[in-house]
Amino acid sequence: EVQLVESGGGLVQAGGSLRLSCAASGFTFDDYAIGWFRQAPGKEREGVACISSNDGRTYYADSMKDRLTISSDYAKNTVYLQMNSLKPEDTAVYYCAAKGGKIATILSWWYDYWGQGTQVTVSS
Repeated sequence: EVQLVESGGGLVQAGGSLRLSCAASGFTFDDYAIGWFRQAPGKEREGVACISSNDGRTYYADSMKDRLTISSDYAKNTVYLQMNSLKPEDTAVYYCAAKGGKIATILSWWYDYWGQGTQVTVSS
């Protein structure tokens, strides 16, 4: 059974940093694409970053690309999202998602498996 479990969210002041983790199980991690998404109350789900575990290629949404780093640790079957210089408008539930194969995208419809999300709240 494929499972994705996010962690690392919390309350942080504006300008602070958080590192989110997405722990994966039930599939061969190095042949999957992983995406990170966020959804704020009353807003559509938005893709922010993705990585192809096969070749390590990454892609970031323009809205956050200067403040994000996505990385993977094959030994731990975990993908990380480092978020810096956080702003109140970054407040949202952050989700990771997985799709078999090499192609990674920040389009939510692409992904087959989703985690339960982790709340990030940025105070001003």
